[in-house]
Order: sequence, then C-alpha cells, then structure tokens
Amino acid sequence: MNRRPILVAAVAVTALALAGCSGSSESDGGADSPYRVLLTGGISAQGVLAANSQTSLLATKAGVQVQNEAGGIGGRQIELTTVDDAGDATIAVTKLREAINSGNKPDLYLNSGPSSIAAAVLPILKQNNILSMSMAPSPDSTDPSKFPLNFDLAPGATDTARGISEYAKSKGYSSVGVLHGSTAYGELFGEEMTSALQSAGLKAAGNEEYDAAALDMTAQLQSLKNSGAAAIALDAYGAPLGYVLQSLERLGWDVPLVGNTSVSATNLIANDPPAGVLGTPQVKNLVTQVFTSTVFDPNNALVSTMVDTMASLGSIPSTLILADNYDAFPLVAAAAEKVGSSTDPKKLAEALETAEVQENAKTAFLSRYNFSSDNHGPNPDTSELKFISPTKILNGQFGNPAAS
Repeated sequence: MNRRPILVAAVAVTALALAGCSGSSESDGGADSPYRVLLTGGISAQGVLAANSQTSLLATKAGVQVQNEAGGIGGRQIELTTVDDAGDATIAVTKLREAINSGNKPDLYLNSGPSSIAAAVLPILKQNNILSMSMAPSPDSTDPSKFPLNFDLAPGATDTARGISEYAKSKGYSSVGVLHGSTAYGELFGEEMTSALQSAGLKAAGNEEYDAAALDMTAQLQSLKNSGAAAIALDAYGAPLGYVLQSLERLGWDVPLVGNTSVSATNLIANDPPAGVLGTPQVKNLVTQVFTSTVFDPNNALVSTMVDTMASLGSIPSTLILADNYDAFPLVAAAAEKVGSSTDPKKLAEALETAEVQENAKTAFLSRYNFSSDNHGPNPDTSELKFISPTKILNGQFGNPAAS
C-alpha cells in the first residue's frame, strides 16, 4: 500500500487473470437490485498488513453506511461483500473469479492492498467490465488506455515526491539526499524524488537504496552525508524504518528527515517505547508526510463523519492513511447522479473523469480527486498533504489532544 508498503511483483497469476469469463458492458444487476460491492482484504493476514486491512475494511463499511443513509448509489442501496484474500494475490484472483461465476458479479470492486493484488486482478476486472477503485497503485493502474474502468484512490510516488520537494524548498533545504527501500514502490519513489527535486530547483545529493530485509543502513546514510545532503527524503515502512533510525543514531548525524507516507503509515513513530520510538532522540528531526484527513481537525465535518462512523464500527488500528476506500462511494454516487443511472460502468467511468462529478462528490479521505481522460490517478493538490512531527494517534489521526 502506499504511502504504503507497496511491493509490486510479477505475479504468477496472469494466466488465471486472463481466464476470467467475459461479461457484458452493463452490470448484471438491474436498477432495482442492490448495488453490489466486493472487497477483498487481508483479514487473516499477520502484523502490519492485518492492521492496515482492518482499517481499510472499517473505512469501506463506514463509506457504505454513510452513502446508504444518503440514498445509496443511483437510488440503489449498497450491498457489501467482504472476502478474505490473506494479502495473497492468487487468493484474491480466485475469490474474484468465484464471485463473477456465481452470478453475483459485483458492480464495484475494491481491495485493501498490497499492490501485487491490484496488479493481479486488473485484467479480470477489465475483461468482465467491472468498475474498480484501488488503494494500492500498481504498474499501469492509472492508465485508462489499458484499464479504462479502474481508478486509483491512493496518491502515488509522483504525488508524494512532488509534495516533499515543495516542502524541502520551503524549508530552505537546497541539497536533499534520498533514501529508499528495494521494493518496487521504493525504487519508483527514488526515481520520482530525483525528478521532483530537479523540477523544484533543488540538488539531489545522492539517491541510496537499502535492501528491505537489511538490518543496518549506516553505509547508505554515510554516503548521503558525504554527498553533502542537508536533509533526507525517506521511504521506509515497518521494521526497516526502525533500522534506518537506529543506523542514523549510530552514525551521530544530526540531519532533518522528511518521511513519505510509508513512514507515517508505520505505527512505530506513534507509540512510546518499548513498542515505538515516539519521544526519543531517534525522531527529534523527523517530520512525516500525511494527508489532511489524517490530522485531527474538529472543524472538518466530512472527515469527522468518516472518523466517527469508522470508530462506531470498531477500533481503528492504524492511521487513516489507509482509509482510501471510504471515498469510493461518494465518487460513484456523484457519477451515477450525472449519468442518471448506476448500471453502466463505462458511462460511470466517463463521468468520474469530469470536474462536475469530482466537485460534487462529498469525499473525505481526499477533499478533491482530479481524474482525467488521460490519467485515472487521484492527482491531489499539494494542499492535501501536510508535514507533521510524530504524535500519538487516536482513531487513526495524528494531533488529537485527547490522545493519551
């Protein structure tokens, strides 16, 4: 997931994906039937993936509840089916094909990541003309010429890199080093950071990659220090983040760290020792990138509705950076209103590309999506991104004074 632990793999399920049976251009369900939504998520996964999947599931359920109370989608009440894919792409492919072949073809498909799952199911969704929204960017997932019915809800590496570069420029960091993991997302982030720094008129003082399974990143940090980096743009998720912070402490280098959304999605920075590093010298120079919805603001009514509804359905185990799926429902509802129907996925996709729909959709995870006929990524304005020092989280949000 993105900001996220995004591991885009060459999934060995391509043959399975292409074997899905073809569907008609319109949904199997009529205007009088429920609007069927299928979510596959890592319900039985372990560790970080399990927590992230649970937050994604809560966001999805909350989105369904709020949208149904507002009249559903095109007058149809939303019917959510959740299937456990254990975070495994092969299982996700199998479950999706079973749903299609059972006669309960979904009107909309959602996932809870990682990107290997998104990449695996896209060919099936395309072949069966199923509208989909993904919280896990994957290769070509935002390219409408390849997947015209898919829209990514999660900002990708290009968006986060652009935001970090603008932040670094505002802070006067003329020379920025880049440190990223060996995952596909980490490598893409490294490439995008170099490009974004150049576009911002800043010097890229080295671009170092660490093995995601490594326990020590001192050599890469030393290289960035030798290159004259005045700050570090950091990609790290889960355990690697802890090893980066430990390595930096051993090196004794007092340098500003600007973490991407993978960093802010790691609960390590939001917990006191021994479970985390909050309040320790390891994070004294760290600011991390988040979305506006991930920071407590009692005056943001749409976000408050999302958070309160999620919390009423269960404990939110990770940050709201994983709550993308909530926005799928107001987006599709606004598209259905423009089209005058909810049964034709192609027409709904065309409507989602319009400014009218994007302005009318009462989204909360992001306040505005900017899909186009050329790009089905969210393309958020940098005003959607904030940079904060780590705090404890409450109901998935940083900065809540009630957090203990």
